[in-house]
Amino acid sequence: MAHDHHAHAHGHEHHHHHAAGDFGRAFAIGIALNLIYVAAEAGYGLAAGSLALLADAGHNLGDVLGLGLSWGATVLGRRRPSGRFTYGLGSSSILAALGNALILLVVTGGIAWEAIRRLGHPVTVTGGTVAVVAAVGIAVNGLTALLFAKGRGSDLNLRSAFLHMAADALIALGVVIAGIAIALTGWLWLDPAVGLIVSVTVVFGTWDLVKQALNLALDAVPKGVDAAAVRARLLAVPGVTAIHDLHIWGMSTTETALTCHLVMPQGHPGDAALAQIAHELDERFHIHHTTLQIELGDGDEACLLTPEHVV
Repeated sequence: MAHDHHAHAHGHEHHHHHAAGDFGRAFAIGIALNLIYVAAEAGYGLAAGSLALLADAGHNLGDVLGLGLSWGATVLGRRRPSGRFTYGLGSSSILAALGNALILLVVTGGIAWEAIRRLGHPVTVTGGTVAVVAAVGIAVNGLTALLFAKGRGSDLNLRSAFLHMAADALIALGVVIAGIAIALTGWLWLDPAVGLIVSVTVVFGTWDLVKQALNLALDAVPKGVDAAAVRARLLAVPGVTAIHDLHIWGMSTTETALTCHLVMPQGHPGDAALAQIAHELDERFHIHHTTLQIELGDGDEACLLTPEHVV
């Protein structure tokens, strides 16, 4: 469908935030450490008959895949735009986030099913082995979290990786406590119970990621951006009498874009004024890629995109 836009004048500004690109070594070390630990934890889990260890190993395998997808997405996000991918490949980070969440849910679902089965039919578990292996997990997950600690304040992807790995260290602590309790009491039901608790914890932690990733994939306004406040700020621009066709969406998990038509009867305010608007949107709302179209609104023919229901 073709749209007739009169009085074409665009204000455009964008900034690229690639802090995650500087953490390639952190991703590599984190993936290597967790791969080694997953293999050891799964092996000891099978040997000890511990579902809690297997549940945590499955969760950590999801973390490895997640770190790999996130690393790959940051590499793709640094590629220059092309004739086919005019925004570049930054949105691959959204697909990575969604993929991570789905992988975790599938793995966790299988572990939860087995945990429920074992609650009725407990299996002999070596509590001491469980505690020792999980204790190593605290160190591995804690160290991996520290690798991303420096960038957690400026990059959403790095913050997500940091919080995820820190949470994993806490989950491993729970498994340690279960292992010690089994060794002291002989209560075999504690193992599947902890496995089920781990599964529920992962589902709750992953569900928000699923919703955010789906919303970003569907071009929803990113979490943390107040669309009403953005609209009010644009309406407050000197000379603006109305706005329409306002769209705010995530170009990636770290970059937000905006397009909008500004009705300014007195004409184009100049490139400097539009650059200032874009700068304010970046500073206040973290909208990094702003495109504005100026319309005079002086003709009988209104912009076809004026109605709110038209996109």
